[in-house]
Amino acid sequence: MMNGILQWIGAAFIITGHILNAIGTSVYPWNIISFVIGTIFFLIWALRIRNLPQIAVNMFAMIIGIIGIFNSFI
Repeated sequence: MMNGILQWIGAAFIITGHILNAIGTSVYPWNIISFVIGTIFFLIWALRIRNLPQIAVNMFAMIIGIIGIFNSFI
């Protein structure tokens, strides 16, 4: 049950990030923040089920997202 909850919360944040991307640059960096939060939930899920490819994808996505958030405040 917890794995499903983690996935749905992650999905909601990823979908929100895509919606914010469609709105335009006025929501920057909130779109990136939404993607990072969603990625965190998917990473927790991937760690719980020990899905190594998904862990790798989420780690890479988180690194890129954190760089994006950092760059948005420079």
